[in-house]
Amino acid sequence: MAFSFRPENIPQQVPRLLIMFALAGVGFIVARKILVPDTFGDLGHYRAAAIDSIVAHPISFAGRQECGACHGDVDALRLSGNHRGLSCEVCHGPAAAHVADFMNTKPSVPRERALCPVCHSYDAARPTGFAQIDPIAHNPLTPCATCHEPHAPEPPVTPGECSACHAQIERQKAVSHHAGLSCTTCHEAPELHKTDPLSATPAKPADRDFCGSCHSVGDAEGLRTPQIDMQSHGNGYLCWQCHYPHYPETGGQ
Repeated sequence: MAFSFRPENIPQQVPRLLIMFALAGVGFIVARKILVPDTFGDLGHYRAAAIDSIVAHPISFAGRQECGACHGDVDALRLSGNHRGLSCEVCHGPAAAHVADFMNTKPSVPRERALCPVCHSYDAARPTGFAQIDPIAHNPLTPCATCHEPHAPEPPVTPGECSACHAQIERQKAVSHHAGLSCTTCHEAPELHKTDPLSATPAKPADRDFCGSCHSVGDAEGLRTPQIDMQSHGNGYLCWQCHYPHYPETGGQ
């Protein structure tokens, strides 16, 4: 039996859907006309008139080149230290007014303790090796500049222990089965790492054999450590894919 097209054969949902799509299309066209700026798309996928709006803003920042033109000795010191990646205005604030009238307008010179912890108070999300302290425990109430030259803030005394910068890891290791191991048992740390940590990072174990030197059956006889068959245990996975090295509790029996 052949199907004959008749209006009464059309499901009720179809006209309703067509009306909804039509209204949506008209609404999109109207919204685009009202909401999209006239200059949008003239110079790419943004509002071209934004350039004029930005140019109209007053200039606040001068740039570190302007600072170095008068403060060359300080700028050279900054470039030689761990703050070489920072612009002067990060700490001293916008300096355009100072450059325009240096006798009557002075930039801010932070001497209180509050500024440095904005970057250097402990935060687990910050990169390993980035200098971090507990502001409450680390020389409380003492301005940072008392001990650290702000433009080249190397520590006045070279840290003797890894815990000086890696306190959280040290506290975790202290209650683990690795409490008796020094950090350098597993990490070869260049001496330069203590004064310029980001330019000389410690080495980390690269394969399973390193852990096996203490935990492999046969290789670690006489040691009071958990020992396993390196050939069958873990199916070839790296040890630290299942065991966190600083707190290597077992994941199960």
